[in-house]
Amino acid sequence: MNEADALEIMQAAIRTVLIASGPAVLAAMIVGVGIAFLQALTQIQEMTLTFVPKIVAILVTIAISAPFIGGQVYLFAELVFSRVQSGF
Repeated sequence: MNEADALEIMQAAIRTVLIASGPAVLAAMIVGVGIAFLQALTQIQEMTLTFVPKIVAILVTIAISAPFIGGQVYLFAELVFSRVQSGF
């Protein structure tokens, strides 16, 4: 295994993490902006108000996008195991 192989695997790992975490991060961003907008409109400045809706939105998003996330992790694992099997 040379530097190019290691770099390719690391790039694939980072890409997989970014793609797999994308739906949950996007849901948290959307809910966070919505709650911040609601807090600005109503003058309610409670710090703990944002946590529960974000957690619920993230859990729902992960439950819905679990097959997609699992597929991405499976593709990465398949890439790594095929490289190990072929001896890099």
